[in-house]
Amino acid sequence: MTYTVATFYKFFPFADYAEKQGLFLEYCQNHQIKGTILLSLEGINGTIAGTATNIEAVIKYLGKDKRLADLDVKYSTASDLPFERIKIRLKREIVTLGIPEVNPNKQVGNYVEAEQWNDLIKDEETIVIDTRNSYEVDIGTFRGAINPNTHSFREFPDYVQHNLDPKKHRKIAMFCTGGIRCEKATSFLLKQGFSEVYHLKGGILKYLEEVPERESLWEGECFVFDERVAIKHQLEIGSYEMCLGCGYPISETNKASHKYEEGISCPHCYDSLTQEKIAKQREKQRQLLQKKNIQ
Repeated sequence: MTYTVATFYKFFPFADYAEKQGLFLEYCQNHQIKGTILLSLEGINGTIAGTATNIEAVIKYLGKDKRLADLDVKYSTASDLPFERIKIRLKREIVTLGIPEVNPNKQVGNYVEAEQWNDLIKDEETIVIDTRNSYEVDIGTFRGAINPNTHSFREFPDYVQHNLDPKKHRKIAMFCTGGIRCEKATSFLLKQGFSEVYHLKGGILKYLEEVPERESLWEGECFVFDERVAIKHQLEIGSYEMCLGCGYPISETNKASHKYEEGISCPHCYDSLTQEKIAKQREKQRQLLQKKNIQ
């Protein structure tokens, strides 16, 4: 069976977000939807999965709220449900930067459609920055893009402070998986005095879906935060798996390492694991395999 995965977000003033939590949860549960939806004063952010019919029903339900009638949704497919349950969470931010005064509902940079992105980033005057975490960048990014080497989005302002100057860096283009981090990043840069700031509308997912591979400037695969781990052009499932010990994407090369043990460790986390942690992971893996055998 094939399942539909829907990814979406929207920044908008959402004063009644807490009141929607129970309503959204009940509707998703009634339609066997799995995944996570974040709600906050600044908007909504979610990735959910289910049958095509049920996903369509949920998107229509959300659209009954006029503020979400134009919700931009990116669809892909998976052979298995990539989530185990549905979670509707209330958050201070739908993507955490940690600077309350940055408000994408007041100002953001220039949106760039997927088909126009290549021209922008090939411009020698454009500084192209990947706003994702370093482990995401490691498995794929745009040709020539700068990796800020951040471990979380909260570290991005520190990178800007030490590496970018509004007087020297006049034209900046940023991107991320679905568009939410780079959109908020443009709001932050504008507040810091940068004037010409761009971000990829719909993110990497939209680009990989719409831009033919023969014309693509994307190199590698794109990490996604679910059990698919990574996707390729046309949003096909990629070649990476996830280390259950640390959550990092692992390749066939990683799996050939002596530091890899299925469900326990990989080259990214092996050296930091204690014997107690290893024992817990092995027991967790044993229970998981036992559960699969029963099914």
